Amino acid sequence: MYRVEQAQETITEAELLIEHGKYRAAVNRIYYGMFYIVSAIGTLYHFTTSKHGQLIGWFNKEFIKTETFDRKYGRMLREAFELRNQGDYDVFLTFSEADVRQRFEEMRAFIGVIEQHISEQIEGGEHV
Repeated sequence: MYRVEQAQETITEAELLIEHGKYRAAVNRIYYGMFYIVSAIGTLYHFTTSKHGQLIGWFNKEFIKTETFDRKYGRMLREAFELRNQGDYDVFLTFSEADVRQRFEEMRAFIGVIEQHISEQIEGGEHV
């Protein structure tokens, strides 16, 4: 699945950016890794949109409110989106290495949980 592959690639990209001290760019890739995996699950359930807010809202409605995934994953996605926006548009914002590394680990966990769910749905033939 293309979006799953994209999400996996962003893990490597974000890790390289962190290693080179490019924290603002790493925050961008961290969010996009999460965005790609949520897009993948959206495709599985026949939901597509080009709007980030709509995708996040759909994910929260379908998977967080129904407790398919722990609420912390909804928080992680929302915070990653907000930080990506701040990093892209705020002129004097800086990110600490410790904070970016924490967000990176959250992204890896987020992608792993969603990817596992996608695999289970495909293997079980339970997807819509």
